[in-house]
Amino acid sequence: MNTDQIKQEFVNRFGDAYKDFGLPILMGRVVGLLLYSDEAVSLDTMTDELHVSKGPVSQMLRRLRDHNLVKRIWVGGDRKDYYQVVDHVFLQAFINQTDLLRRNLLLAKEFERKLKKRQDPELDTFRARIDEMVDFNTQMQEYLHSFIDKWRDEHTEL
Repeated sequence: MNTDQIKQEFVNRFGDAYKDFGLPILMGRVVGLLLYSDEAVSLDTMTDELHVSKGPVSQMLRRLRDHNLVKRIWVGGDRKDYYQVVDHVFLQAFINQTDLLRRNLLLAKEFERKLKKRQDPELDTFRARIDEMVDFNTQMQEYLHSFIDKWRDEHTEL
């Protein structure tokens, strides 16, 4: 495989991985391209390399910036927008996922409180499932935060 083939395969497979997570394949391809690149990449270059128009790529970049995975870079003497992945992009993506799981815990706790006020036997199965949801998500949050702290300790530049 030559360098261009390696790049193309990585970008495409990264897009497939995003699709497997339920995210747009183009979003994954944009991230894959930025991961591969050692310098910031212009929107024009991205659209050329991904064979996609500017609108969808720009939309994906906006979403990635909203999730703190990509940042816009100023390149002196050029008016184009350039982008690159943020430092520690994998940790940031993991933190984003952890936040989604935290919301599950909040939902479970909300219904746990509502169910405490009701002693209706018809709700026993639901109550047991909510209790399990609270326990599971509480332990998962502890585990995930422990992992994040350990990762940061091992990578002291964070």
